[in-house]
Amino acid sequence: MSAAAPEQPARTGWASLKDLSRYQWFVFIVCCLAWDMDCLDQQLFVLARRPAMTELVAKVTPDDPRLPEFSQRLVEKAAQDGKPPLPAEAARAAARTALQNADIADASTYATSFFMLGWAIGGIGFGILGDRKGRVKTLMLTILLYAVFTGLSALSSTTLEFHAYRFLTGLGVGGVFAAAVTLLADTMPPNARPIVLGLFQASSVLGNCTAALLSMWFGSLQEAGAFTGQSAFGFPLSPWRVMFLVGIIPGFLVVLIQLKLKEPEKWTRAMAAGGAKSAGSYRELLGDPKWRPRALGGLVLALAGVIGLWGIAFFSPDLQSYVAEPAYKQQAQELKLEGAEGPLDKPFPKDSQADKYVVGQKAYWSGITSLVQNTGAFFGIFAFSILTGYVGRRPAFALFLVLAALSTAMVFMFLNSWSDIMWMVPMMGFFQLALFGGYAIYFPELFPTRLRSTGTSFCYNVGRLIAAAGPFALGKLASVAYAHLPAPEPLRYAGLTMCSVFILGLLVLPFLPETRGKPLPE
Repeated sequence: MSAAAPEQPARTGWASLKDLSRYQWFVFIVCCLAWDMDCLDQQLFVLARRPAMTELVAKVTPDDPRLPEFSQRLVEKAAQDGKPPLPAEAARAAARTALQNADIADASTYATSFFMLGWAIGGIGFGILGDRKGRVKTLMLTILLYAVFTGLSALSSTTLEFHAYRFLTGLGVGGVFAAAVTLLADTMPPNARPIVLGLFQASSVLGNCTAALLSMWFGSLQEAGAFTGQSAFGFPLSPWRVMFLVGIIPGFLVVLIQLKLKEPEKWTRAMAAGGAKSAGSYRELLGDPKWRPRALGGLVLALAGVIGLWGIAFFSPDLQSYVAEPAYKQQAQELKLEGAEGPLDKPFPKDSQADKYVVGQKAYWSGITSLVQNTGAFFGIFAFSILTGYVGRRPAFALFLVLAALSTAMVFMFLNSWSDIMWMVPMMGFFQLALFGGYAIYFPELFPTRLRSTGTSFCYNVGRLIAAAGPFALGKLASVAYAHLPAPEPLRYAGLTMCSVFILGLLVLPFLPETRGKPLPE
């Protein structure tokens, strides 16, 4: 009797994708579309945030009670730097400009914090729903929610309305990641799961880059005067409003595709075996000594990356606008555009040719900044997915946390020209976004089927709830602690100070398990 043929080892890496069935490929594509459209919304907000706040924030008036104290601080700073004092009128004008910039920065960081707060609350709630009612139903609901309120953001007439719409958008945005990741983790073959989840996270770059290209296109239209005199829904038409209106379209398209998905067998079996009683239970997640350390450790690990990205890196387009604005104004004067005759330290007349040129250039180069950052992110996520298969999850996280801190500090301290954008920002995107590829792979591996959506959501979204203070902290550092410095120094030093957050991730890694090569917990 002949001996049985030896069992072939399971394919890994790229080769493991050959083991996916047609339906598994369909699930992968749908989840990627859902996440890509979610990321499109996130990036539209990042790019439209400052223009929106510039339009909606109340202007600083000459009788603003903060002006005397702020003018005095500028005079004292000039004296410390050995510069001649400004005439009284010029000092007040400089103080008004600085205060206006501080108010816009404050409102921008509040908008980001409200968005992240909604993201966290929605993620926690929809994470529980994903374990109790199913991954597919939850995914459909979250997409519908973020699509509707993205569109409504375009109708904001005050900062309060804008902040409210961003909070409600965040509720839907927060639920997509955990629902899509757990759906994929439960559906894919074990040998293909890491590379599929890495590809899923890498696909987010498509949504981010689409947003960047839209920003560049709308910036060019603004510069050409295409929006001048135009209105929609009773509001003057501006690029940031159009960007939010565009953000509503893909969500509805993805909802239609969801109708063909079915709940994964792992989840239906777990529910049939009595898992429904404890599905989505925070009592078990945080009460069981096996799962509690994983949940809390994963939360801190996510906290480092989320604050690093949303509290620092996603303000790089704002830094670019600050750094390059004098050059845009100089170009407007060299082109002899109407409205460019005044001094460069004051704003050009609104809707003048010079003003349109500066606004258009800001939007265009903000798009470029986002585009190159996300190009770096695409390759970073791939790099993490490949490296973690060789060295393990924890060593890969340690390496990328250190390099993310160094590259982010470099951008905020040394970015000074357009050429710097082309190599510094992609490097920051490579190391920062690589961490998020790690989250997509690692978090589902920490928890059993009945708690997988809840646990993944807890790590990613409770971390985001705490991380909502990150943009607020950046804003206060820039508008209070470093406000006496000339722009863009407040943002530079605020970003550098915030880079210390990456240390949190390094400190918690020794207390988390290594999951490379191990089956999902059941």
